[in-house]
Amino acid sequence: MPEIISLGELLVEIMRPNKDVPHGKIGEIYKGPFPSGAPAIFIDSAARISKPFKYSTGFIGVVGNDEFGQSIITKLKSDGVDISKIRVDNEKSTGIAFNQYNSDGSRKFIFAAGAAGETCPEDVDEDYFGNIKALHIMGSSLSISESSREACYKAIEVAKNQNPDVLISFDPNLRPEMLDIKTIIKISKPVLENTTILLPSGEEAEMLSGIRNPEKACKKLLSQGIKHVVLKEGKNGCTIYTSGLADGIKIHGFKVDEIDPTGAGDSFGGAFVVGYLAGLDLKMIGRLSNAVGALKVTNFGPIPSTTYEDAINLMDN
Repeated sequence: MPEIISLGELLVEIMRPNKDVPHGKIGEIYKGPFPSGAPAIFIDSAARISKPFKYSTGFIGVVGNDEFGQSIITKLKSDGVDISKIRVDNEKSTGIAFNQYNSDGSRKFIFAAGAAGETCPEDVDEDYFGNIKALHIMGSSLSISESSREACYKAIEVAKNQNPDVLISFDPNLRPEMLDIKTIIKISKPVLENTTILLPSGEEAEMLSGIRNPEKACKKLLSQGIKHVVLKEGKNGCTIYTSGLADGIKIHGFKVDEIDPTGAGDSFGGAFVVGYLAGLDLKMIGRLSNAVGALKVTNFGPIPSTTYEDAINLMDN
């Protein structure tokens, strides 16, 4: 029975290694498959970073009965994630995201959901939550399908029933290409009402709060009962807003050579939750999470193999 659980979409990414190459360009090269899915990136990060603290991690989701699905399961299992609740769907293929990078920093996806949106409330086994300390919800898992959304809602209810003090972290991971903003805000509300740690980008904080200023947006979200709002600022690090600290705690990022930014925010989130459970002070948690996010961008592919020790080495240098 894992202590840290996440759930939702599992997929592989097939990625353009060169920038500004349109998906429609015939004969151009892709690299992959790379195991992915925002909640999977989170849980793999949590598994790797938590090894010194001995927290157990588990995942609930669905893959197809194919080699792409097996590659995801192999990666998660090899990094210490319990995969016993990953269901194999014999009718749908594993989800695929084709990823195009542009030199302006934007990305363009062609998405084939396949089995990625098949997670359902029946996949949420109450017994699996018997040792729960932290549950992580992704906005993309709310958006991908109604059944996945209902599974997330059920997971919150079950986690709180099993442990009234459970930490619930929420990464809005807003995808306007999947649903309109009004709908995203509506489906996020039941999660926000139970969130301990919110992990938005500046744009996501503005969308959720309706305020066009990241700092003011985070403070408004904090005033709604969330314990910590952690503003993810990419290479600039993060700012942790918490009650009693008017201006938040600004923690600078680390300078690294960026190869691939995909998954950095999700890797950051996994480290943040582990550090919080471990009782580290907020500044140390922020530095650790920034280091983990920075190390991710030095690797091609959404889920690296970097460790807690790698993060500490970056922080010490």
